[in-house]
Amino acid sequence: MAHGGAPERELPAERGLLVGAFPSEVVRVIASLLAPFVMLFGLYVTAHGHYGPGGGFGGGVLIAVGPVMLKVAYPGAAVARRLPGGLVLAVALLGFGAFVLIGLAPMLFGGAFLDYAAVPIGELAASRLRYLGILAVELVIGIAVAGTILAIFDAVTEGGS
Repeated sequence: MAHGGAPERELPAERGLLVGAFPSEVVRVIASLLAPFVMLFGLYVTAHGHYGPGGGFGGGVLIAVGPVMLKVAYPGAAVARRLPGGLVLAVALLGFGAFVLIGLAPMLFGGAFLDYAAVPIGELAASRLRYLGILAVELVIGIAVAGTILAIFDAVTEGGS
């Protein structure tokens, strides 16, 4: 027993944990409060990257930071139940696959990879299609990057457990 009758906490080496061993309640509360806002900012950076600074890579990293903060602050099993490794990998592959499909679509009309001008639609709609195509590419890159970073984090920390 520690001072005041509270049970002693195990050290990380005793439990064999790399992450989430003994963060304080303050760290857990702050991580819980910040994670949604960091992920929302990541979505903003991703969505506005097609006409300003940011984009899919930077936004995807920020989106992944939210779950990483939670995985560091809480025991691995608690977060892994809500965000299993298989789901993380599926999200990364889904983002990559969607990027490839968006890139290949103009090639069906004789254009180059990601050449939205090759899609045969009206002149006014072509600029709109280019805008929406770039936005879609940024979003799927953000999804792929977030999933990949979380998969790498899980692999390095052995699932956070």
